[in-house]
Amino acid sequence: MSEAIHIGKLIQQKMEDDGRKVSWLAQKIGCNRNNIYQIYQRQSIDTKTLIKICISLEINLFSNYFEYINEQILKKAQKSNF
Repeated sequence: MSEAIHIGKLIQQKMEDDGRKVSWLAQKIGCNRNNIYQIYQRQSIDTKTLIKICISLEINLFSNYFEYINEQILKKAQKSNF
């Protein structure tokens, strides 16, 4: 995962993989369908909303950030050693 995370695209992909409709997720997290389409376009969202989405989709999307952060720290460390 060498590029920045686009959480909206990850959510959209998970929804498609699961065969879920936008209205299903909107109902689960307590918003309207338009909000879900807006989430799909966003590179970042607030953690409270992401937690609701993770629980609804039964996936830990925070792990993507964990992996990304570790890669960036490793890159920084390698550059400073040269």
